[in-house]
Amino acid sequence: MPAPSPNEIQRIALLIEAEARQLKEFIDLLALEEALLVTGDTDGLNAITQEKTERHRQLQRLHDDRAMLLGRCGLRDTADAVRILYGNMPRVLARWEEVLKLAERARARNATNGQLIGERMNHAQAALSVLLAAANHPQLYDAGGHARPSGGGRILGSA
Repeated sequence: MPAPSPNEIQRIALLIEAEARQLKEFIDLLALEEALLVTGDTDGLNAITQEKTERHRQLQRLHDDRAMLLGRCGLRDTADAVRILYGNMPRVLARWEEVLKLAERARARNATNGQLIGERMNHAQAALSVLLAAANHPQLYDAGGHARPSGGGRILGSA
């Protein structure tokens, strides 16, 4: 396989740069999502859901483009392959290492948000269970707030 051309090397470097920028913005969005989850702001969560999805798609496209170009250069899409390709270009190599760290931060923050969502869902499910259970029991008080006797009436079908 021939060595990567200067244009291919430059294109991959530009993709790495774009990926770093997009990851920073995605992490900022995940931080906002976490804050909204903590405060229970469902309207705010609904508002950022589409933006989060679009940013994720952009990151996936950048990753796919980088993987494709590396493949054309006869390289696998691995961190070590990029390190070898840019071993003599310290600025690009530093940016690549930043991308790897940012990707890990995004993964960890997204996992935290997933846990928060799970906790919110559990609380909502517990509250719903309490409400459904209460709906199946007769009222213990009448409209005036007076205790209503329970039981003591005739059982249907008995004489």
